[in-house]
Amino acid sequence: MSPKAGACPVCGQPAQPETRPFCGKGCRDRDLLQWLGEGYRVPGMPSDEALQKNDNYGLDSEPD
Repeated sequence: MSPKAGACPVCGQPAQPETRPFCGKGCRDRDLLQWLGEGYRVPGMPSDEALQKNDNYGLDSEPD
């Protein structure tokens, strides 16, 4: 179900011009925390396991 035009995407209340598209600072901050806490995710291709394994090594580490 998509929110109405001009409605806050978090709670559905009317959006305020100073915090648009949100109704206020509280919903704006909750949305930001969702992004920072990885509550929202963008689907993508599975990552390459070998690439992830190499990222775990620091400059002083020796590969397996």
